[in-house]
Amino acid sequence: MNNLKKIALQLFAFLFCAHTISAQTPADWVNPFIGTTNYGTTNPGAVVPRGMVSVVPFNVSGNSPLNQTDKDNGWWSTPYSWDNKYFTGYSHVNLSGVGCPELGVILLMPTTGAVNGDFREYGSEMSEQVAHPGYYSTYLNKYGINTEVSATERTGISRFSFPAGQSNILIDLGNGLTNESGASIKIVNNREIEGWRMTGTFCYNDGTERPVYFVARFSKPAEEFGVWKKMPKMGPEAAWSATSNKIKYYKNFKAEMAGDSIGSWFTFNTKANEEILVEVGISYVSIENARLNLNFESQNFDFEATRKQAEEKWNEALSTITVKGGTDDQKTVFYTGLYHIQIHPNILSDVNGQYPAMESFEIKTHPNGERYTTFSLWDTYRNLHPFMSLAFPQQQLNVVQSMLEMYDESGWLPRWELNSTETHVMEGDPALPVIVDTWFRGIRDFDIEKAYEAMYKSATTPGAENKIRPDIDHYISHGYVPLMSQFDNSVSHALEYYIADWNLAQLAKELGKDADYERFLKQSRGYKNYYDTEFGIIRPKLQNGEFMPGFNPRQGENFEPSPGFHEGNAYQYTFCAHHDMDGMIALNGGKKNFVTKLQAIFDDGHFDMANEPDIHYPWLFNYIKGEEWRAQKELNRLMATYFKNAPDGLPGNDDTGTMSTWIVYAMMGIYPVLPGDMNYAIASPVFDEVKIQLDQNFYPGSEIIIKKSGAGDKIKDISLNGKKQKSFFIHHTDLVKGGVLEINF
Repeated sequence: MNNLKKIALQLFAFLFCAHTISAQTPADWVNPFIGTTNYGTTNPGAVVPRGMVSVVPFNVSGNSPLNQTDKDNGWWSTPYSWDNKYFTGYSHVNLSGVGCPELGVILLMPTTGAVNGDFREYGSEMSEQVAHPGYYSTYLNKYGINTEVSATERTGISRFSFPAGQSNILIDLGNGLTNESGASIKIVNNREIEGWRMTGTFCYNDGTERPVYFVARFSKPAEEFGVWKKMPKMGPEAAWSATSNKIKYYKNFKAEMAGDSIGSWFTFNTKANEEILVEVGISYVSIENARLNLNFESQNFDFEATRKQAEEKWNEALSTITVKGGTDDQKTVFYTGLYHIQIHPNILSDVNGQYPAMESFEIKTHPNGERYTTFSLWDTYRNLHPFMSLAFPQQQLNVVQSMLEMYDESGWLPRWELNSTETHVMEGDPALPVIVDTWFRGIRDFDIEKAYEAMYKSATTPGAENKIRPDIDHYISHGYVPLMSQFDNSVSHALEYYIADWNLAQLAKELGKDADYERFLKQSRGYKNYYDTEFGIIRPKLQNGEFMPGFNPRQGENFEPSPGFHEGNAYQYTFCAHHDMDGMIALNGGKKNFVTKLQAIFDDGHFDMANEPDIHYPWLFNYIKGEEWRAQKELNRLMATYFKNAPDGLPGNDDTGTMSTWIVYAMMGIYPVLPGDMNYAIASPVFDEVKIQLDQNFYPGSEIIIKKSGAGDKIKDISLNGKKQKSFFIHHTDLVKGGVLEINF
C-alpha cells in the first residue's frame, strides 16, 4: 500500500470512529463503506432492509484518471469503488456483494452550465462522502453541488443543492453496469418523466434479460427540458451531417424516445444553495406500477421524513441482536455485517403485489407477504438462510414461499435467481438444503409435499431433461460426476449434490418416505469415490474410473482455472463432505490424522477466507473431542486478519451477505456448520454478551443470551440455562427455547 493511500484510509477510519463515539442506536454502528474495495463489491448507497431500490453513487465509468478501476476496461461487478473519485450519477437498481456485473441503471446526475449528455464529460470529482443506513451524500467538486439520497422499499429520493445559475438534472439511460442496452424515455410534463431500461445477461449468460420501469418527479417545474440520443457513426453521409457518432439533443421533445444511448435533461434557473428534489419510483412490472409505487411510498418530497423513516427501519431490523463489550471497531464490523445480511434477498413485488413470473413475462400477484428475488443460493445456503431462520424467520418463510412460486411458474427450483430469471450461475442444487434446513428449524407454513416434489424432481430427472443437474446420469449410476473436459467443475458439482441429497434424505425420513431416505443417503456417500490415497486428498476422476493424470492439488488458488473444481482447489474442497463427518474422518485416517491434515490447511496457506467452499473448515475441529481449542484459535486469527472497520474490511466478494453472515456468526460464537443439521458449533464469542430477540410467532423463547465469562484463552465449559453441555455443540431446538448460553473461559 502506498503512503498516500495508507494516510487516506487512516483518516477515513478516524472520521468514522469520531462519528460513532456518541452512537446511541444500532444503525450508528454501521459503516456502509466496509467492503467497498478489495473486491468486497458492497456499496454505500441508500437502501432500506430488503429494498427493491438502492440509490448508489456510480463511479466506475468514464475512463477518468481519478479512477483506479473502470467497468469498460475489465471485469467489474459493482457500481461503486472506494478507490474511485469520478462520479457519473446515482443508479437506482443495484446489487450488493456479487461477482458479476448487472443492474446499476437509471442514473440521475446533477450538473450546471450547458447541457452535456456524455458521461465521459459530464462526470465530476466527488468528495466529502458520508454514508449511514438509508442515507448517502457527496459533494461534486466540478459543479459545487451537494448531493444527498435516501430510499423507501420501491422509491429513491435525491436532494441536490445547486449554486446560482443554470442547473440541470440528467437522467442517463445509456450508462450502467449491466451488459444489456436498450431503453425508452418519455417526458410527461415539465415535472415528470417515465420510461424503462433493459437489464440482464448476468455473468454474460443470455436469457436473463428483463426491463425495469421508472417514473421520476421533480419538486419544481423545469424552465427547459429535452431528450438526447447518441447518433451512429456514419459513412459517406457524414459529409452532410454534423452529428456522426455524436450526441444529438431534442429540446422540448415529448414523444417517446427509444434507443441504446439515450437520456433526458431538465434545466432550472437556481438561486445559491437552492434545493431541487427528485423522487423515482421503480417497478419490474410496468410504468403504471412504478407510478403506483411512487404515489404510495412518496413522502411528497420531504427528504428528512424519508431519511428518518429509512433509519427507523434499519434500527428496528438491527435491534434484533444487541451486544455488550468488545471494541468500537468490533461493534462496527458486527453491525455492518448484520446490515449487509438484510440487503438481499430483496423485494420484487410492487405495492399491489404484482411481479413478473419466473422465466416469463406473465404478471402474477403475490397473495401475501412479499415476493423476493436475488437468490445467490450457492453462497447463501451455507449460512445466510439458517441465520435468517434464527433472527428473521418471517423473512425466511417469504424466501421459501418465493422459491416454491418459482417452481410453480417455471417447473424448477432456483439455483441463482435474479428478477425472476434463472442465471445458471454456479453449481449444485442449493435450493434443497435451504428448504430442508428451514423446515427442520420449525418454519413450516409452506407446502412441504410440493417442496418435496420439486426437490425430488431435480435429484432424479435424467440429465438431458434436468435444468439443475445436467450431469446427473453418471452421478446416479456410478456415484460421481466424471471429468469430461479440462475445466468442467465436475468434482464441485458432485460435492454439492452429495450435500443436497443428504438433506433430501433427512426430509424423506421425516416424511416417512423410507425408500427415498435409503436411496438419497446412499447417494450422499458417493464422495468417497474421489478420495485418492496417493495424495491423501480428493482428486478429479475420469469416466473410466481412473483418476485424472497430471494432478496438481494446488491448482485453482486465487481463482485460477482448476480441473474439476470451481473457484478453489482440492485442498479447499477435500473436507466438504461434512454431512458425513464420521465417514470423512475415517477416510482421512482417523481422528488424529484428520486433525493433522485439517490443521495443515491453515498452516500451509491453503485456506481461502475469500470464498465459500472452505469457510466451514475452522469449525470442523469441534467434531474431535479435545481439539476444539483449534477452532477458537483459527477463528480468532481469521476474524482479526480479514474483517476490519475499513473499506477493505471484507476478504473478497460479500456474495449477497454470505461473508457478512460468517463474521456475524463467528463474533457471536456459534455457527451452523451444516445446513439441515440443527447443531450449532460453539467457539469464542467476541462480545461479553449477545442478545438475540426471538420471533415468538415461530419460537417458544423470547430471547437468547450468549454470555462470555472468565479470563482464559480457551473454553473450559459451556452451559445452557445452568445445565452443563457435554460437547461444543448446541441444538437449535434447545437454543430457541430461550435463556442463557454461557461460555466459560
